[in-house]
Amino acid sequence: MRIGINTRFLLAKHIEGIGRFTLETVRRMVLSHPDDEFIFFFDRPYSDDFIFAENVRPVVLYPPARHPVLFFLWFEIAVAYALKKHRCDVFFSPDSFLSLGTSVPTAIVSHDLAYLHRPNDVSGLVKRYYQYFSPRFHEKASHIFAVSNYTRQDILTQYPSVLPSKVSVAYNACDENLYFPLTIADKNAVKAQFSQGKPYFLYVGSVHPRKNLLNLLKAFELFKQNNLESDLLLVIAGRIAWQTGEMTNFYEKMAARESVKFLEFVPQGDLTRLIAASFALCYVSLFEGFGIPILEAMHCETPVITSNCSSMPEVAGDAALLINPYNPQDISDGLTRLYRDETLRATLIEKGKVRRQTFSWDESTRHIWEVLKTL
Repeated sequence: MRIGINTRFLLAKHIEGIGRFTLETVRRMVLSHPDDEFIFFFDRPYSDDFIFAENVRPVVLYPPARHPVLFFLWFEIAVAYALKKHRCDVFFSPDSFLSLGTSVPTAIVSHDLAYLHRPNDVSGLVKRYYQYFSPRFHEKASHIFAVSNYTRQDILTQYPSVLPSKVSVAYNACDENLYFPLTIADKNAVKAQFSQGKPYFLYVGSVHPRKNLLNLLKAFELFKQNNLESDLLLVIAGRIAWQTGEMTNFYEKMAARESVKFLEFVPQGDLTRLIAASFALCYVSLFEGFGIPILEAMHCETPVITSNCSSMPEVAGDAALLINPYNPQDISDGLTRLYRDETLRATLIEKGKVRRQTFSWDESTRHIWEVLKTL
């Protein structure tokens, strides 16, 4: 079998959500099926680190697809032509985009429909692109892998013309070689490096309105007011993305401003250490198709506080403290519970050890491969 794969999110030193899904599943497919050929379609020069074996043929297609007009040119012209030129039997696109003009059977991974639930978070031209193309992509796809049951049901609700039989779940997961607990000595070293030796709540992820950093800062301000004896910091580890003006204005006026630390983008090795050494992970997003940091914290044996909406309860199960992300007081009360209740923290850690076993890159990859064979 010759499989064409959209690998445009395999970016050296910048592997985030979609890129992580692509990396973990595609690498496993390549290594497990040496007799099959994989054509990787990049939209810019690539790192040799992503050429996992001799059965991979890398192809760079232009133009780089990082703008709605370029999305169209890349998928509808460059990809459609490349699929035909390389005689691909099937096309796998882990970022939910595809080529409407190809006759090659296509499977996509749908991570979320955030543009419908949070339309103001998306700029005008990008929003129009999603509004026009996303329904058509989902209708055209031969198969759709949703990253959670929540996302699967959302697809079927928002796009009623999509047949339920062609939508299945392929969960995100976590690499145990990347995320693991630390010794007390190692935790102290991390705190000495990043938080002046003090304990800290941690947020991990990009910074934009959907991630709800404004309400997290408001909640932390309340927490510090109600727990004057606490020396806990709030560490925010993530790339500053877009529409952060309101959050920045609040931060600059905070009484507890000196207890908030922004790290922006953090390399993988430091990210693992930050999660494993934190007092708790605070992942209070307003909407997620999955919520990978919740699972990463479970592997690091760090307690989690997360939102009670969209996919996050599905990922967390009973192994996290769920709060209303729209209510800063409710978030603050959750922070206080974790701060004061050592038994609760220990219980969440133990439940996380069980919950994390639900999600496996190996299982998701096996499911994807079986579907690709049928296509």
